[in-house]
Amino acid sequence: MTAGNAARLDRIGTAGRHLVVPMDHGITLGAVKGLVDIESTIDAVTAAGADAVLTQRGIAPRVHPNKNGAGYIVHLNGSTSIGPDESDKRPTGTVEDAIRAGADAVSFHINVGSEHEPDQITQLSEVTSTAAEYGMPVLAMTYARGHDVRTDDPAKFAEDLGHAVRLGEEVGADLVKTAYSGDPDTFERVVESTRLPVLIAGGSKGTDRETLSMVRGAVDAGAAGVSMGRSLFQHDDPGAITEAVAAVIHDDAAAEEAVERAGLSVER
Repeated sequence: MTAGNAARLDRIGTAGRHLVVPMDHGITLGAVKGLVDIESTIDAVTAAGADAVLTQRGIAPRVHPNKNGAGYIVHLNGSTSIGPDESDKRPTGTVEDAIRAGADAVSFHINVGSEHEPDQITQLSEVTSTAAEYGMPVLAMTYARGHDVRTDDPAKFAEDLGHAVRLGEEVGADLVKTAYSGDPDTFERVVESTRLPVLIAGGSKGTDRETLSMVRGAVDAGAAGVSMGRSLFQHDDPGAITEAVAAVIHDDAAAEEAVERAGLSVER
């Protein structure tokens, strides 16, 4: 690891833990709740303890004035929910584009197990090779998605998720993000599959109780944090839910304690 790579990793985390709020969903879903006035959302989540925010490169001018000193990650591929195949993520920028946009890291999504896996492995490998030339960290979003992925069995699903995160390490990523297997016991299998920091995705927006219990379970299993979008930026109070998640990740708070500290109702 170069000095530049280490310095940039420090900018998107705190003491080896990471609370990243991805807001690249505009390319996938359009200008949904939380992203219309993305400036206010970025201000709220970063003021509440998010280590970094993540967007597509075109949103960079709206990010920097509002991120309160937090890190910035530029995402380099995407697709739309109204297109022919949402899992067919295509490149939307380069490492050099991200540097020009003022990024501290880049991210790239790959659907391991899908018919698009071969092309996405090649593309991710090209991103990590180029990023290494600049000392730019890469967050590989390695999801297990495909006909043979065993989502109906948490233990087997964890094995598939473990395969996905290991792929990220094998091709040169610095951090990996994947789905949560459903419980701490099975997620330990995912974490032990790689020496990279593992972040969990938030998935579909759930209740505050579900969100914080998931984060607590992932951390207990050894996860280094979260890369959580809709559960935070579409919340009625993005700052409060981010503060609660930050309490679990950075202060090792229990879910119930985090709720109280942030003034949330767990029934929401």
